[in-house]
Amino acid sequence: MSPAHTLPEPTPDGPAPEGVRALRPSHPEPGPEARTTASAGPEALTDAAPVALVPLTDPAPSATARRSVWLATDPSRNPVGTASLRLFSDPGRSRLAELDLRVHPAERRRGVGSRLLGAAVAAARADGRCGLLAEAPDGSDAAAFLAARGFRRALGLTYARLPLAEADTAALTRLAAQPCPGYRLAYWDGTVPAPLAASFAASRRAMDDMPMGGTGLNPPAWDVERVRAAAEAVARRGDLLSTVVALDATDGTVAGFSELVVPGDGRGDGLHHGTAVLPGHRGRGLARWMKAAVILRARERHPRLEGLCTDTADENAPMRRVNDALGYRPTHRAAHYRLDLR
Repeated sequence: MSPAHTLPEPTPDGPAPEGVRALRPSHPEPGPEARTTASAGPEALTDAAPVALVPLTDPAPSATARRSVWLATDPSRNPVGTASLRLFSDPGRSRLAELDLRVHPAERRRGVGSRLLGAAVAAARADGRCGLLAEAPDGSDAAAFLAARGFRRALGLTYARLPLAEADTAALTRLAAQPCPGYRLAYWDGTVPAPLAASFAASRRAMDDMPMGGTGLNPPAWDVERVRAAAEAVARRGDLLSTVVALDATDGTVAGFSELVVPGDGRGDGLHHGTAVLPGHRGRGLARWMKAAVILRARERHPRLEGLCTDTADENAPMRRVNDALGYRPTHRAAHYRLDLR
């Protein structure tokens, strides 16, 4: 069974940039008047107010990435937009960077996005990066903004959600209770137990053939230290990490895993961080078995939780079939875009 798509997996610096709240201001960088639009379509001249970019410094770079962030302000020093550039440092991703760019709706089409993008592109090039990645929903202004500035669509994604109040509990219970010959399920919260740490880290190789399309991303290398650091990062955010694994009954090693992160207060929606089975154990229904157990466990332990969310690469048909069979409903589509810098 192919793994679910997650970009990135929960690495020691978290699954996504944390934003400007975690960063400190450095020096303001006043710039010329912005003259291009950040809306859909080709750049257009506008009567834009001057925009200053305030670089922010990352107080806590991780072993796998560091961030550069810019805060765009208007002449009254009101924030109007941000850009966060994640510079990967681990093997397989060290030539790439990931961009999260946001502009306040009232300030769009005034060149703010173009100024922020220009700063991010220049910084990525200066750091020797060959590609810049960004994500945008299909049909959105953000997608049009990226396409108009040379980004190409690299990987399609389908987002889906399981409303827990509507989940077929009886069917899920039957599925989770049905044994898979030669395997048994194990569970834990937070950091992996020491006896399973090495085997769990080795099982992350199940993500190595995760579809990445034209992004140029290679799967990160996992070891016990990284697995533990990822769990600790989730805990620092105040969220709850729950893991279900399928163990090979012959030797007790991890054959597959499914991870779920739940908000610390147990409300709202949980987020699947990955479900994957090692190649030698696929074709036995382990992914669906583990994920059914994850759903039931979430319902039982977090009664106020409303739903479970996931995203899957369009190319990953096996995992999409698992999600469909368990009752997940598509909510929207998006794509990762890539800008070649060389």
